[in-house]
Amino acid sequence: MRWVVLTYRLPAEPTRHRVAVWRELRRVGALGLQQATWAVPARDNFLAAVDRAVELVERAGGESIVFDAEPRDALGEGRLQQLFTAEREAEWAEFLSECTKFDDEIDKEIAIEKFTVAELDEEEQNLDRLRRWHRDLRGRDVFIAPSHEQADRRLKECGERLEEFAERVYQHRKEH
Repeated sequence: MRWVVLTYRLPAEPTRHRVAVWRELRRVGALGLQQATWAVPARDNFLAAVDRAVELVERAGGESIVFDAEPRDALGEGRLQQLFTAEREAEWAEFLSECTKFDDEIDKEIAIEKFTVAELDEEEQNLDRLRRWHRDLRGRDVFIAPSHEQADRRLKECGERLEEFAERVYQHRKEH
């Protein structure tokens, strides 16, 4: 697989420029190799982020160089994939944690019988956030991290939990 490597230099101040570049690259899941050196698989969604990062560097008065790269051997390729996948696995773990929090929140609302439309709207927004996050993670997870399938199942379960909660809200409103 081809990779793209970005390296850059920025003026020390103001630091907001460094943070902006860092955030752009982290958002797309770029792999930080060294300070100000990042790698991404050579795929369109990653390349667009590299272009945005280069633009941020240039606007800040910095310099950047973008390389097309190919690991020398299977060991190097495997190491890059391993590092990239480990970062995705960490993201999936955080996602799964948020799914558990979603379940816990639904459980809490059921326990206190808070069957209001406002609460249902809030939980729908939380599920929408989880769905967007899941979609973004799937787009970055090009080597398919181990927790990928579990995250798919958990998101489906969260949707089912919300449907059950919505039914309770509907029943409560019908009874009152």
